[in-house]
Amino acid sequence: MMVKKIIPLIKLFFICIVIPLTICCKEKKIPVTPPDNSENYRNLIILYTNDEHGWMEPTSTHGGAAGMMGLWKEKESYSEDGPYLILSGGDMWTGPAISTWTKGEAMAQVMNAMNYSAAAIGNHEFDFKIKGLIERIEQSEFPFLSANIRSKATGEIPEFVTPYIIKEINDIKIGIIGLTTTTTPLTTFPDNVIAYNFIEYAPALQEIVPQVKQEGAELLIIAGHICAPEIRELIPIASELGISVIGGGHCHKVVNDSLKNIVIIDSGCFLKNYAKVELIFDIAGDTLVSKKQSIVENIGGTPDAEIESIVTYWQGQVNATLSEVIGYVNNGIERHSNEMYNMVTDSWLYVYPAADISCTNAGGIRQSIPAGEITLGTMVGVMPFQNNIIELELTGNQIMDVTSNLIVGGMTRTDGYKLSDGTLLDPNQTYRVLTIDYLYARTDNNFSSYDPDPYNTSIHYRQPVIDWIKSLNTSAANPLDQYLDDSPR
Repeated sequence: MMVKKIIPLIKLFFICIVIPLTICCKEKKIPVTPPDNSENYRNLIILYTNDEHGWMEPTSTHGGAAGMMGLWKEKESYSEDGPYLILSGGDMWTGPAISTWTKGEAMAQVMNAMNYSAAAIGNHEFDFKIKGLIERIEQSEFPFLSANIRSKATGEIPEFVTPYIIKEINDIKIGIIGLTTTTTPLTTFPDNVIAYNFIEYAPALQEIVPQVKQEGAELLIIAGHICAPEIRELIPIASELGISVIGGGHCHKVVNDSLKNIVIIDSGCFLKNYAKVELIFDIAGDTLVSKKQSIVENIGGTPDAEIESIVTYWQGQVNATLSEVIGYVNNGIERHSNEMYNMVTDSWLYVYPAADISCTNAGGIRQSIPAGEITLGTMVGVMPFQNNIIELELTGNQIMDVTSNLIVGGMTRTDGYKLSDGTLLDPNQTYRVLTIDYLYARTDNNFSSYDPDPYNTSIHYRQPVIDWIKSLNTSAANPLDQYLDDSPR
């Protein structure tokens, strides 16, 4: 009788302990480590960042570029002659003033010093026009990759674009292919890329991957400025083509996943993290033996002296121009807050009172305003794009159409469409409306069809905010907080 009772208990033990352990291991994707004595096995460590957006300076929570380099050396035992591949998923600049004001030059120098091997071309690489992108490409000691950009005139890959590279590390011939988001004509100033098509990812890979293999690549990696849902849609074709790792970007979402034995990674943004992929490759069998992946937060690294000195130099260059204090705020202003939205749109009407309504996209506001003194440099980081304000004449019906997804000044939509004095918006009356040339140039709204001949005010979109803050003479005794409007619109 005792034996019969023990057997069910053993089965129960197996179900309760062993099976959950197996599931746990599967979820963590712990690899089986191959024998260390195989003469054909080679290891490779990929360190991957994306959407750096010029955040080279340390913050109160993260270590910036110098801190990350310190982590690579201390935690990952990084050395220039070791089996390391450092990649970026693109959008390297357009962010804080230290990068935006220098049109990405400061960030390019920092990434050179961090020994990046290649970077995908992101949509914001075009923010300073093709001329600005080419200047950064010439300055950078690593190639800018994209396999899906085509000239409209010729159908060919433009001369300034490198579709892929083959790099040999630790006897592994690695093919690195770039991809650029197909939304680029809507997510940079459209005129900046008017001469180019951004073709779908799958056809681009089907064209390029055979070339990469023909040139001897054994291990295939994508550095892509594309979001995780797009990557997952690509998995069947990527598996068919033999791609082992896909790095993403653009959506600022941390991703650490694996599908059909393909590693999917995305570090998030702003150098807050890096993705690490450890691979062991059999060079005799041309096969990936094992893989391990993780996301590492950029905390606790001893700042690298060389990177720190570069950042310090560019801080001095920028501060010489942008250190002027224009105001003071006690509690800071969050990027995605009514206070921020209302301040921006109301300031336009303050500077240009002839208009009735102002509207813009929340995406043109890129960071919060921290507590304390507000400098010109602060505002360059908050509103870093090269956008000018334009004036249009629109009817009430047209305003209701184009502002549905925008932030607004001079009106509210919380209880019907009303002007700020409470008057209902007349569907047939014509109003003078301010927006930015970037939105006007986009093809996914009706601004240009409603008013084909707008007036360009030549006012940069951040300047009214600066002028309004200056006009209040704020200080610790008279903080900006008391002038802010937190009402939803």
